[in-house]
Amino acid sequence: MTTTPLAAPPESAPGSAVRAAAGRKRSEYLSLYLAISPFYILFAIFGLFPIIFSFYLSFQNWDGIGDMRFVGLAQYEFMLSDPVFWKSILNTFQIWIISTIPMLALALVIAFMLNQQIRGRSGYRIAYFIPNVTSIVAIAIIFGSIFSNEFGLINAFLQSVGLGTVEWLNTPWGIKLAIAAMVIWRWTGYNAIIYLAGLQAIPTELYEAARVDGASWFQVFFRITIPLLRPIILFTVITSTIGGMQLFTEPQVLVGNEGGVGNEGQTMVLYLYQQAFILNQFGYGAAIGWALFVIMIIFSLINWRLVQGAGTRSLRRGARA
Repeated sequence: MTTTPLAAPPESAPGSAVRAAAGRKRSEYLSLYLAISPFYILFAIFGLFPIIFSFYLSFQNWDGIGDMRFVGLAQYEFMLSDPVFWKSILNTFQIWIISTIPMLALALVIAFMLNQQIRGRSGYRIAYFIPNVTSIVAIAIIFGSIFSNEFGLINAFLQSVGLGTVEWLNTPWGIKLAIAAMVIWRWTGYNAIIYLAGLQAIPTELYEAARVDGASWFQVFFRITIPLLRPIILFTVITSTIGGMQLFTEPQVLVGNEGGVGNEGQTMVLYLYQQAFILNQFGYGAAIGWALFVIMIIFSLINWRLVQGAGTRSLRRGARA
């Protein structure tokens, strides 16, 4: 007796519909991924690859042309014993302190004033923001003429009032003050606009209630404005820290690649540039770059904790009041 083989059961309609829908979804997702792929491709080539390669390069001795020679941690060991590297760290922190603290304080006061009902507020906002979009090289050249040792505007003013001249670009603190002045002039308006945006998000009812209670502008500023602006202040402190640790163009144009007299204007990034692109010590330059990355993270965390703690104490004082 012959047996007829059983026919395969027909494919269920619901299952085929599900598979067809899944195929259409994959096709849609693929088209979306292809649409955003240029960003990720460019980031991988010009962002991710240089980061990975710089880490690999920090363990090599390479002049940019010949063969690489693996040296392990030798670059980092030399860096820890390099007095110029530690000098660049000290210079960077000193310039950051004498520029960032006055800059953020001035920006907060300017934003508080711009938030009042005054005529021409838009014009003031534009005027304060213009220095941020001005070429930093042009700014450095102008400030170089202002702080010039012989024919600078500041020395001309000092002579006009009967005082002696100051060799700003030949003294340790003169160089740092000139660089800090450029940073303050360029970034005060930028941070003021950020603070102004934060001020405009504060409910006006709080200020009206404070005026009804007879609070002075000083009390309103320190009891209402500062505590409520804590997230914005934290943001500006962190971004200013990152920017301050990356100072390069200002000292490079003002005092040159060597950092001026006694390396007093030698910042960490300027020292990295000198070692890597002037002396062709690319391995050592990569090691300095990674040390700078670690320092920026640590310093940003310290600033974050300090600002958070100060904000918490301010809120407690306001609650007790």
